[in-house]
Order: sequence, then C-alpha cells, then structure tokens
Amino acid sequence: MAEILQRDGAWVLHGDALRLTPGRHRSVSPFRRTLGELDVPLRALAGVSFEQGRRAGRLRLRLRDGADPLLHATGGRLGAGDDPYRLLVDADRYGVAGYVAEEVRGALRLDAPPAEPVAAWLLPGPAVPVSASAGDGTASFDGERVRLEWNRRTEDAKAAAGARTLPVADIAAVEWRPATGPANGFLRFTVRGAPCGAPPRYDPHAVELWGFRGDPLTALVAAAVRARLPHPRAAGGPGAAPASKVPAQAARPPAGDGHDALLRRLRELGELRRAGVLTDAEFTLAKRAVLRRL
Repeated sequence: MAEILQRDGAWVLHGDALRLTPGRHRSVSPFRRTLGELDVPLRALAGVSFEQGRRAGRLRLRLRDGADPLLHATGGRLGAGDDPYRLLVDADRYGVAGYVAEEVRGALRLDAPPAEPVAAWLLPGPAVPVSASAGDGTASFDGERVRLEWNRRTEDAKAAAGARTLPVADIAAVEWRPATGPANGFLRFTVRGAPCGAPPRYDPHAVELWGFRGDPLTALVAAAVRARLPHPRAAGGPGAAPASKVPAQAARPPAGDGHDALLRRLRELGELRRAGVLTDAEFTLAKRAVLRRL
C-alpha cells in the first residue's frame, strides 16, 4: 500500500483502486468536500503525473476517456481547486509524492488496462440525493427525478409554470457550463418532446449560473444525472464503434502468445461484455479463441 496525506487531502493505493479523500482544511473547496471520497479503479486510469513547484507540487490523475460521468458532464470546465483528481503537495513531501506516483504507475503496468476510451462508466458519479442552488433557482436529483425550483430572481416567464419535475426517462441530455467573465453559465436538461433553444434565462428546463461561489455544486447534479443516462459510447450510441467491427476486434489474439498478454485479453473481453459492446454469445466465442492459446 502506498499513501500520501496532505492538508489538501489523501491518496491511498490499495489493491486494484486508488482512494482519494478530500482534506478538511478550509482551503479545500466546497465542491470537493461535497463530492467526498472517491474509489478510482485502476482500470479507469490512463496515467499519473507529479509536478514539482517552488512552494508546492501537484499530483494529477489522468482518466480514460468515458470512464467518469463527472468529467464528461463538466467537460474540463471545473476550476483547478475543484478538480478531484489533483492533490496539492507540500515541498517537504515531494519524495513521498514521487513514490506514490511511481507505485501507481507500477500497478498500472501490472494491471495493464487498455488505453482506448471505454463504453461504460467505471465510476458511479456523485452520491444522491444531491441538491445545489444557483443564480435563479435550485436543482436537485434523487436518483430518479430532477426537481427545478425557482427563486425571486427568476424571470416571470420562466417561473410562471412553477417548479419542474423531470423523470430521468424523459431526459435526453444534460449540459453544464460555468459562468465565464461577463457571460452567465447554466445547467440545462434536454427533455424529449419539449421545445429547446431558448436562452437559459427563459428556459424552464435550465438553471442559470451567475458566478456565485456555490455554482460548481450544480455540476454534481449534472454528473449524477449523466451517470444514469446511456453512455455516449454504448452500443448504438453516437460514439460507439461500428457493430460489424466489434466481434472481430475483440476476438483478435493479442500480440505475442505470452501468458500475461492472453490474460490481459481475457480481462478486456470481460470489460467489453460488461459495457454491452459484446453479447454473451460473442464473448463466449472470443474467450474460447483466447483460451485455446493458453
């Protein structure tokens, strides 16, 4: 086990996962404290880095594309202080940070997760229920329904219809944008069968963000909902691989006939089946082809 404890938080490598715990110091953002502890499976990681600075360093994790609904929902727009995959390191702990980074790299070499994007969420998203207040309203999510409630600053045309309750089954997409400069941000839900295109200020399915300190918490609502929508690379989704190519690629024997390489291929096949890319029958055929080489 490798671990590092800092005011900013703690990283602990245990088994096949890396546990990230936010610190309790006042400098830790409300977003990270509310998000809480994360168990990141090694198969969700693409890499780790450690950057030294004059006064402080930074440990950073890089996740595989499509592994985390939070990263997908925020699209890289979270502020540096809200990034749950970054840990500030005091200068006197650089040696420990370097050791932890190397241990994670070693674990990744042993586990050998594939580098390509994934077709199923490997992290569960923020815990529910979750709620956040923003510029003109409050968004909450209980795991099944989104609730949008307005405040006294809401435009009359938007508030006239009252609070909105949106079942997950009716939601086609969720979009989150923070306020930047003079431009307001928003948390918007695209509802099947409902007209869209109105500015967030007037959209009854959107909460406007005005740059308040608590605005990032609305990203937790966005991510929790995104985790319960179909993965963008799932079979039939817009980012999915062509179905005709999947079985042949999955059954392709790994380069070389080494025992470890074959075991890695079996793990990859299991991941493809769990993601819904392979049917049970396709998985069985591909597994047999690999087992014959053991």
